[in-house]
Parts: sequence; structure tokens; C-alpha cells
Amino acid sequence: MRIGDEQLVQALGPWRNTDASLSAALARAVREALLDGRVRAGSELPAERRLAAALGVSRGTVTAALDRLRDAGWVRTRHGSASRVQLPSAAAERIAPLSATGEAGPLVDLRRAVPAAPQELYLEATRRAVEWAGPLLAEHGEPGPGIAELRSAIAARYSREGTATRPEQILVTSGARSALTLLAAHFRPRVAVVEIPTFFDALQALRAPGTRLVGCQVTTEGWDLDQLRDAFAAARGHLAYLVPDFHNPTGALMPPHTRRTVTQLAAEHQVTLVVDETMRDLDLRDQPEPAPRLRGALLIGSTSKSIWGGLRIGWIRASASLIRELRDHPLAGPLSAAPMQQLVAAELLADLEPVLGRRRHELRQQRDHLGNLLADDGRWDFTLPSGGLALWLRLTTALADTVVERAGRNGVALAAGPRFAADATLIHHLRVPYTPPRHVLDQIAAVLDGAP
Repeated sequence: MRIGDEQLVQALGPWRNTDASLSAALARAVREALLDGRVRAGSELPAERRLAAALGVSRGTVTAALDRLRDAGWVRTRHGSASRVQLPSAAAERIAPLSATGEAGPLVDLRRAVPAAPQELYLEATRRAVEWAGPLLAEHGEPGPGIAELRSAIAARYSREGTATRPEQILVTSGARSALTLLAAHFRPRVAVVEIPTFFDALQALRAPGTRLVGCQVTTEGWDLDQLRDAFAAARGHLAYLVPDFHNPTGALMPPHTRRTVTQLAAEHQVTLVVDETMRDLDLRDQPEPAPRLRGALLIGSTSKSIWGGLRIGWIRASASLIRELRDHPLAGPLSAAPMQQLVAAELLADLEPVLGRRRHELRQQRDHLGNLLADDGRWDFTLPSGGLALWLRLTTALADTVVERAGRNGVALAAGPRFAADATLIHHLRVPYTPPRHVLDQIAAVLDGAP
């Protein structure tokens, strides 16, 4: 199958909007179009001269881009034939960890919605990190705010998305939970606003210092504004922890008017706003577009969902003055990330789109597949999320704990709603990740079908 000049130009979109060289940007655009399904694997590309004319670049730029793609296995060229795009072996790597497919034992364990590592890219990044590790190994290795390479890479990602950031505004931690733990220890809030439901690790991090948690309801349809107002008023002068981007576990995306309301409430009640963006990269809409960030918020990020949970890298984005205070906190050292892992993360973050493009494409297909399997069943209802890693089911005929117990006896471990609730409510809710491949999703649907 041959793809026409104009058809390819449309599929690539505004590929020049990048700080990279033209050839690197073009190669990246071809990869993303292939992973996103805008270009089919096996398609024959136009001749270099024609493609250069259609794109308005030199033939040398096209040649260099194709060389990059060919070296990485994204393009195959036979002597005397046209070049064809293809998925390299690395792009066929799994998303679900072995534990979530039943390959690591008798149980399909979905109590955590996490991806496996992109093995080939991860190992290649590790090899590059080792090659560049000499100067790092010559240093003292004591904890600090993060190695310069990683802080710069993180700051650059924020800046590319419209949030101008300098490296000194970044503090690297050993994961998002460590970032929240450090912030909670620094501010020592007596009251904290949390969503109900929310990520269970965050609840543990906030409860540790004895903070009273005030909840506001979130459903797959969005945030309850009246409860938000009441919660912020109750937490006056203290802290709020929110997940506005593909909320965990509901998958909800906070709309612009709610974001404006939250910003106003934080200012009115002098509440320190902490926003967890761990899920932000997992935008499964047909045309992913970063949502506007909440103004004045302290931002938490992580590689756990976009790359791998075993890469223990998280960070805080805040003012340079607050970062200086945080780096001097007694917990900053114990919660810091290992220097070599930081170097690996810096290598991966330098070109993360190939990983994200593939994951978005596969997760979108798996979300739709599981959604179709569970649709039109009176025992539950749900809204197909626009991002994230799981469906949030509201059960209509049974308690979640009952369904979880029965599923466990049939080889599938799930997490019930009360685990995500600060007040132990949500007894009729269930989180069902769609990270496993289709045949495992079929098994999960069959187990749920056998539930009461």
C-alpha cells in the first residue's frame, strides 16, 4: 500500500514545532504517526525528492530523517525499491507487567494499574547512561536536588508545554509518593483536601503526619463544585492534593471552568495547591493536547506511568525559593533518587514520544476493547475515560468487596472502591485496569460476568 504525498503531509501534522533539528523532528513525526495509527505499518513512502518538495524541505533533510528511522528499525528499504514504514521489534514490547497477565503465577494481579518497562529503549538508555557516567561517578554522590541533566530535561518538558521552567525550579525525588511526602512534611498541614476517590498511596502519604483529610467527590463525570468549595473552606490556610489530568482512578479530566474555580478557591482560602500530574502523559483522545495547568500550583510528576514504576524518579516543580527550602529539609536526602537512575531517566526523557505514542495507541485500543466487553450490562455502569489506565465501574447489584473476593477465587485480583476513599466509602465501585493484552481482558470480562 502506497501513501500519497499530501496524505503523508496531513498525517504528520505540524511536525516542525520542536526544538530539534529538521531531520530529527521529521523522523519523530513519522514514528508518532505510525504509532498513532495515522500511517499504517507497511505503507510505501513517496520518493525522497517528491517527499522533500511536499514538505518544503531539502532532500538532504529527508535523507537524514530516513537514515535515522532506518537505523532504529522504523523504515525498511530494499535495493531498487521504495522505503516502507514498519514497527520495529522494540515497538512490539508489552505494556502490561507479567503479574498483570498471569504469566508470573496463577493470579492476574490488577490491584495496581502500572506498565512494564519499554525494555529495549530502557536498556539502550541505561547503556548510554553508563557511557556518560564518568563525571557523575567522580562526584561525591551525596543527595541533592537532582543531577543537572535530569533537572534540565524535566524543566525543558514543562517549558515546551507552555509552563516556563528553569532547572532550579525542579527537585528530583524517588517517585511521586516521595514528592508528596516531602511536601507534607514541609508544610505540616493540619487539614488537607483530597478527592474521593483518589490514589491510595497519596492517602497514606498525607495521613502519616496526622493530617485530617477533607474529601470532595469526583466521578467519571467530573468534580462536585459545591463539595470543592466546602472542602477548601475547611482547609483554610492548609493544603489540597488534586489529580486533575486523567484522575486516578476515575480517569476524569478536569474541565477549564473547574480549574478556574479551584484556582480561585485556593487563593481565597490561602490553600497550598498540590497537583499530581503522574497520569498527564496518558492522554488517549484522538488528538492529545495538554490541558492548561492550575495557576500557582505546586506540581508533582513521575516516570512511573509513562515509563516504568521501577524507575524510581519523581519530582516537584515549584518556585526556586521553595525548592531551596525543600532541599534543606531533613527528609530530602532519604527521599532522593539514586544518581544512576536519574541519568537513565534523563536519557529517556530526552525523547519520550516514541514510548508515549505506542502506549497511547495500544491503551486506546485495549480501553475500547474492554469497554465493548463490559458495555450494556445492567450490573454496572461506567464512562469510557479520555485517558489513564483503568475503567471505574459503579456496581448496581453487588458490593465491590463481594465481586473482588469472587474474582480472586477465579484468578483475578482487583481493587475495590473503599481502598481509594479517605472515608472508606465507595463500596459499590471497582477499578478495572485495561493495561493487559486483549486475551487477558477477555479473561477479566469473563470473570466479572460470573460475579453476582
